[in-house]
Amino acid sequence: MAHGAGAGMRHPFMEAMAERLAHFGIATMRYEFPYMEKGARRPDPQGLLTSTVREALNAARRMECDLPILAGGKSMGGRMTSLAAAEEPLPGVRGLVFLGFPLHAAGRPSVDRSAHLSRVSVPMLFLQGTRDDLADLQLLEPVCHGLGQQRVRLHVVDGADHSFHVPKRSGRSDTEVIDELARTISTWASTL
Repeated sequence: MAHGAGAGMRHPFMEAMAERLAHFGIATMRYEFPYMEKGARRPDPQGLLTSTVREALNAARRMECDLPILAGGKSMGGRMTSLAAAEEPLPGVRGLVFLGFPLHAAGRPSVDRSAHLSRVSVPMLFLQGTRDDLADLQLLEPVCHGLGQQRVRLHVVDGADHSFHVPKRSGRSDTEVIDELARTISTWASTL
């Protein structure tokens, strides 16, 4: 499970997701991209990011636990995983999970960042909030539909933003949202 552009693997969201996934019987291996390990703010070039995804997956396979592998992550981490999978299949990976796929930059709606997804050969699960500034659902829904229901599932979290925070007026807590995300991943994974 790769982190997003602005927060590392120890971010409270990443820790909460790993903990909640464990409750559903899903082990996680979080890792950091080199720029985050160095304390830099600017992400590494795409080639280094995608090679880091491959290195992390190689490390997961070396653990010899013989568990099915899902790959992905939060925002940029999920996108880099999908780019790596589009370049060349990720050995042993049964599906990709995107926690807030960054379809476009904030305030600049576009589907350009989705062009590579048609080259991903494994099923994909998109978990998106209705208030996500980096993924206009009116753009993401047709992208997912175009990729086919056999390959893609889109789970929309009502009221959640890109960080999966929900307003207090929603009557839900962030903890309840994380539980929903983990439960959805678990249910989807059981179908692979």
